[in-house]
Amino acid sequence: MAIIIGTTSLILVLSVFNGFEGLVKSLYSSFYPDVKIAPFSGKQIVLTPEQLQKIRSVKGIKAVSLVVEEKALLQNKANDADSADYQSMIYLKGVDSNYTSVTTVADHLLGGNFETGTEDKPLLILGAGVENAVHVQSESNIRPLAVYMPRKDVTNLDDPLQSLSTEAVNTAGTFIIQPDFDNKYAITNLAFIKRMLVMGKDAYSAAEIGVTNGTDADDVKDELKKILGKNYLVQNRFQQNASLFSVMRIEKWIIYAILSLILIVAAFNMVGALTMLVLEKKKDISVLHALGASRGFIQKIFLSEGLLLAIIGGGAGMLLAFLIGQLQIKFHLIPLEGNTFMIDYFPVKMVLSDFLLVALTVLIIALVASWIPARKAALQQFALREE
Repeated sequence: MAIIIGTTSLILVLSVFNGFEGLVKSLYSSFYPDVKIAPFSGKQIVLTPEQLQKIRSVKGIKAVSLVVEEKALLQNKANDADSADYQSMIYLKGVDSNYTSVTTVADHLLGGNFETGTEDKPLLILGAGVENAVHVQSESNIRPLAVYMPRKDVTNLDDPLQSLSTEAVNTAGTFIIQPDFDNKYAITNLAFIKRMLVMGKDAYSAAEIGVTNGTDADDVKDELKKILGKNYLVQNRFQQNASLFSVMRIEKWIIYAILSLILIVAAFNMVGALTMLVLEKKKDISVLHALGASRGFIQKIFLSEGLLLAIIGGGAGMLLAFLIGQLQIKFHLIPLEGNTFMIDYFPVKMVLSDFLLVALTVLIIALVASWIPARKAALQQFALREE
């Protein structure tokens, strides 16, 4: 029974972790592209029309979006002198018309429309956290917001304001993905932000690339590296979020190690049960020995007994975990309390590799637990008659 409970618990917890991991990855993949070309050093890259043509000709590339990203001050000026201005430091991201083909940010609008406007009449799509910080409702806001950005061509220490570009920009909509993006980002027109920053014609912060279905992003990344050379940093989605994915992977192994203690505790029950069996079958062991059974043969009998218990208990635990997991997936039986997440139930994702890992863990622990009483049975003194 202990093995059944331990196996079920381990698989269910790993499956819930997989569910949360998949959900978080899907949220990050909404904002980050399949492949990104960034500067190897500094904040800008230069991509000429000839280079862009070569990039677009790579097999498997669906779309290429050129972007510029820079810190900016977003300010909602008060109507009268007695009221305070609402402002927030943000990352302002200028995108071109291909941006919706390489990310799915447009699918996560909370209100309004995904419109970035033009160079002369730009529009802002605010993250939900940014919208709250400057106290506006993007889809119905009438008064424009003030955007301040540093100018690359002017540095005036006597009057720092002369080193800033400022523009009044209206809002078009709001997106909500997750706090890392919602609280920091606003999206606008690429040509507008390049004008504010006084950037060169072929200068960008990055090129974001979407690949076609069935294409391996790593193959595209390797091909782009050959085309662009060493001065460009080409990353897949995992490399763009290396710290996040590494932490999630480490967390899963830590959870696995902690929950394996349940099976180790169950192993003590197995040791006790097999030890009692050895004591009960002491005369039977002596008979087998008298009939010519070797100590190794007797040891194998009790090892087989332990493995049989593990197979039955582990198999029943896996079946029970699979049934509970499927019920949770279809009917959302166990709610997620707090109403602070995007979903109101525990997500479950059952992976074959988890079942195989747990099965191997159960067998190894059972083998080690069975070895102790099996060895004791093999080494005991045999006697058909006790004095």
